Amino acid sequence: MAALTPDKIIAVIGAGTMGAGVAQVAAQAGHQVLLFDANAGAAQQGIDRTLAGIDKLVEKGKIAAAEREVLAQRLVAVEKLEDLAPAHLVIEAIVERLDIKQSVFKQLEDICAPDTLLATNTSSLSVTAIGAALKRPERLAGMHFFNPAPIMKLVEIISGLATTPEVLTTLVETAQAWGKQTVQAKSTPGFIVNRVARPFYAEGLRVLQEGGTDVVTIDAIMRESGNFRMGPFELMDLIGQDVNYAVTCSVHDAYYGDPRFMPSLIQKELVDAGFLGRKTGRGFYNYAKDATPPQPSHAPQCDRPESVTIIGTAPFAESIINQIKTAGMHLEIEKGDNEEDFIILAGEACLVLTDGRMATQVAVEDEISDLVLFDLALDYGTAKRIALAPADQTHPDALNDAIGFWQALGKQVSVIDDIPGMCVMRTVAMLANEGADAVNQGVCRAKDVDIAMQNGVNYPKGPLAWADSLGVARVLNVLDNLQTIYGEDRYRASPLLLRTALTGGTLV
Repeated sequence: MAALTPDKIIAVIGAGTMGAGVAQVAAQAGHQVLLFDANAGAAQQGIDRTLAGIDKLVEKGKIAAAEREVLAQRLVAVEKLEDLAPAHLVIEAIVERLDIKQSVFKQLEDICAPDTLLATNTSSLSVTAIGAALKRPERLAGMHFFNPAPIMKLVEIISGLATTPEVLTTLVETAQAWGKQTVQAKSTPGFIVNRVARPFYAEGLRVLQEGGTDVVTIDAIMRESGNFRMGPFELMDLIGQDVNYAVTCSVHDAYYGDPRFMPSLIQKELVDAGFLGRKTGRGFYNYAKDATPPQPSHAPQCDRPESVTIIGTAPFAESIINQIKTAGMHLEIEKGDNEEDFIILAGEACLVLTDGRMATQVAVEDEISDLVLFDLALDYGTAKRIALAPADQTHPDALNDAIGFWQALGKQVSVIDDIPGMCVMRTVAMLANEGADAVNQGVCRAKDVDIAMQNGVNYPKGPLAWADSLGVARVLNVLDNLQTIYGEDRYRASPLLLRTALTGGTLV
């Protein structure tokens, strides 16, 4: 089988935001699209909303008026499920309930031709379980779009246990013909994106729970240091606290209570209160028109140290060295004991990249006076903010030197409490670990992890490629230290991560 050509009819079930968006994608690729919704009038309303959005693009000159008219002719609302009989591919985008999806697909088997392909847009249910109710489960697969479907590039193509390779190939090539970036995965809880993304929310919630710093500062650190498009709390508010919490619970339950996916009591309380984010006007943030936007914590302006010594040549050392030179500080460079070493001596402060331990712990175990840990940044040259965590023993003057050093490099500085792994480092380590474990368990290929996370949730870098650039051994060390401190299986390292670190190899 090859991609479905534009003369083939596509059907979409469910005329909500996702279903209408998928219908638009197929119509823009040249197909006639039949849109059905069980609620009377909803299919036509979905088409009307789509065309209203297209009208705005016409007004801006991004789409020709003639193209809009062609799309209007291709999108057809139908009133009965039986009206989908001519379809060559039916994509279901309805409520996330196994029994309802099974019922719809069982009906479609009797309505549609034997060679009609069936696809579910489920984000959390098992494709295998949906197909178990069918007489021919081999023609069912997952075709998971991301919202908004016309804009987001990624489509996860999911194989159930019975799905044939030919069906998968056709869906992959069809999605690509529609201009989408595809990845393939087995039908496991969360597939790729919703599984690998869990730590992005979970680690932010953990830092908040332990009093590391406040919501807005964590978000600012993740955006302005980690270069994520949104911080975890503003993203949860955008998704909806109820939706995000439900997905976490679903994945946690599906993995038989694996602590790596444990839901947060903080988020549960928001859901219980009805503070669901933007759609209710309140979540972690207050969206009332008269609400004052909260600001992240900023360290006060401090004098810069006159001299700086760099010890070691970690992968990111050159960027920091160039900034020091540009700032005009006197710089000395010394060779470290190994290639992982990277220490900045700035005035009285000894600055060290977090390795998953608490600063207070590092100061005692490594016998370092006036220690200040700094968090990971995607690119220390372009990062707008740096997070610092002083050891309990560190003198205030040394902390001021550390603050002044980063301020001299043009960074905003947020001082957080002494939390293991800080913000960006612990999150990236856990994202990389979850991605590596998905590969280790045969869910998908390594390159598909990075493609999925960059195209499905707009991560600035694929988590496996990020681990490679940091050094897999460094990431493993962070995870091992977190597991030792917390004593929780949550931070156990994937066997693939361990194997890769032992051989000095790369994940992708």
